[in-house]
Amino acid sequence: MSSSVTREVYYRLKPLLPWRLRIAARRLSARYKLKSTAATWPLDPAAAAQPPGWKGWPEGRPFALVLTHDVEGQRGLDQVRQLAELEMEFGVRSCFNFIPEGEYVVPPELRSWLVAQGFEVGIHDLRHDGRLYYSRAEFRRNAARINRYVREWQAAGFRSGFMLHELDWMHDLDIAYDSSTFDTDPFEPQPEAARTIFPFWVPPLHRSSGRPGYVELPYTLPQDSTLFLVLREATPDIWLRKLDWIVERGGMALVNVHPDYLHFGDSAPGSRSFPVAHYRRLLASVRERYADRPWQPLPAQLAAWYKDAHVSRPAAEVRPLEGKRAAVLLYSYYPSDPRPRRAATALVEAGMAVDLLCLTENPSDPREETVDGVRIFRVPMRRRRGSKFAYLSSYARFIASAFAFLSRRGQYDVVHVHNMPDILVFAAWMQKRRGARVLLDLHDPMPELMMSIYSLPPGGWPVRLLRFLERRSIAFADAVFTPNASFSELFAARNPEPEKIHIVMNTPEERIFEAEPRPAPPRFPARVAGEFRVMHHGSIVHRHGLDLLVRAVAAARARIPGLRLDIYGRREPFLDEVLAVAAELGIADVVHYHGNQTSAQISEAILETDLGVIPNRRSAFTALNFPTRIFEYLAMKRLVIVPDTKGITDYFAPDDLPTFRADDVDSLAERIGWIHDHPEAARTMLDRSRAIYREHRWAGEKARLLNVVARTLSPL
Repeated sequence: MSSSVTREVYYRLKPLLPWRLRIAARRLSARYKLKSTAATWPLDPAAAAQPPGWKGWPEGRPFALVLTHDVEGQRGLDQVRQLAELEMEFGVRSCFNFIPEGEYVVPPELRSWLVAQGFEVGIHDLRHDGRLYYSRAEFRRNAARINRYVREWQAAGFRSGFMLHELDWMHDLDIAYDSSTFDTDPFEPQPEAARTIFPFWVPPLHRSSGRPGYVELPYTLPQDSTLFLVLREATPDIWLRKLDWIVERGGMALVNVHPDYLHFGDSAPGSRSFPVAHYRRLLASVRERYADRPWQPLPAQLAAWYKDAHVSRPAAEVRPLEGKRAAVLLYSYYPSDPRPRRAATALVEAGMAVDLLCLTENPSDPREETVDGVRIFRVPMRRRRGSKFAYLSSYARFIASAFAFLSRRGQYDVVHVHNMPDILVFAAWMQKRRGARVLLDLHDPMPELMMSIYSLPPGGWPVRLLRFLERRSIAFADAVFTPNASFSELFAARNPEPEKIHIVMNTPEERIFEAEPRPAPPRFPARVAGEFRVMHHGSIVHRHGLDLLVRAVAAARARIPGLRLDIYGRREPFLDEVLAVAAELGIADVVHYHGNQTSAQISEAILETDLGVIPNRRSAFTALNFPTRIFEYLAMKRLVIVPDTKGITDYFAPDDLPTFRADDVDSLAERIGWIHDHPEAARTMLDRSRAIYREHRWAGEKARLLNVVARTLSPL
């Protein structure tokens, strides 16, 4: 399976393809990947870096050895006892992970026997059908069932089927540890690697979540299925070579062996199995070459030890940033652009000195100033919009200014570059040669955005060029941030190093959008009895579908006589078309434009509305985008109607947030009417959607950003 295949495609194709065809495709793909990934598989030098604050293994042991097994089918279940008895011969114990609702039923007496013999029992997925992570909402529902088995089996750990993973989502599971990642494995359907041979802590999304966090245990020895079924290795030599490498670096050797694939008989193994002698040789080599030197805990024991020894001080995760220098390149305005401002301020709060280069928004803005600890340097130019040439010339000028700025500012530890454009990252070329780590923040995918703005064909040369530049930009960077799951999957599908990509979501500023309800200032019109206010705020452009919302309001007015639409945003040429539609439909008196407003004024306006609407047209860009406005409405305890696009449904199910069919005026009008007619159901929906919003408040996103920066700066 190619590393560019996303989970969504994998979900759809796997049930349709027989095993022989799937394994043949994986073998063909692996043949080419062996060459392109030789520098990182099976040995990834970056994975050997000891984590910040590493205290070593218990009793000074030089390395840890952890044995795990995933039982996928009835054949594997039938061979569990035989495999356990083999390990007992060598004096070791392991963890057997069972599928709770798979093709077999786990006998309680088998679980009891394993535990009595000193083994561990864990949870392997739910159904092992590849759909556990199909959407955030579906995972949340499945997590409730998984937790039931966690309690019933008294399990501490979990591993997903096919090694699919969304570490943030797993906070829904009542587990002490997860083991669904790997230090390096380009042959997996979701090849994003943890790039470490050590356990690590996955903190809760935010401190008020009530979740304690969990330990992540990546497998570090290649899976048996990869070695012996996909690559068709005739010996376990790769296992032994990787084991020696891990031992030399003091890491954790964690292996996953499936009893389903073991062949215990004397006859030749079939196409779906390999000789048990390979695993026996691994165990024998550990005993013969390392005797009693390794620490050999069960996964649950290792997770408990790691939490006690390394997670006592949350701030320890960001201490490596103390005293470091960072440069930030931003082709936008500062501090008015919220995403760069939050990131730069987070770096300052973590102890870094931050210099930031940006555009000049107003003639009165000083060329240099310091805001909240960030030292700002402004280029005397404004952001230009309009023709393609205007974009290109403005980009070129700023890139040249950024290159000159970095060349004369001395040595930085980190250069954080915000797109657009993607190629602004190359302004950090000189700094990277000096040893700086380069972080690229992809706010938006440029190919899809330009396709939406200029109606460019997907196969045209401008789009192909933008995709090429995107790939080169990601390849140049050491780590990449992006704001939602759909963007992350898109970038991962188009680039050979998906493990670089990390999600840090855009979230509302709590000081503005979570203030206690307050009386509306006089500038907002007083409410009229029976009035039902619908609100839209943001850029007034064609792709945002405001004209569709006007038509939906006209259609819903017969159902809601007191319906009113309030529009907030910078005046754009498209506004005239929107207002013309309102006049044509005879609802000019219902549609009210209030001009551009500050964030604080928008929050006050939200308090005065009944319902927010995001009427985006479906396009290459909006299909993947997650508008921050969704969270702004939810933070202010107002429901918002959204289109059924993937960027949004990755996080919200239809029961969590009211959706309409994108581009369908009738569907949007019906949803507006339904919300008006069913206030109790709407309040229940609001409670569910606000719970999802709270999972992504800035405290959790900030922690993820700083952890990635710290790990990127860790010495190799």
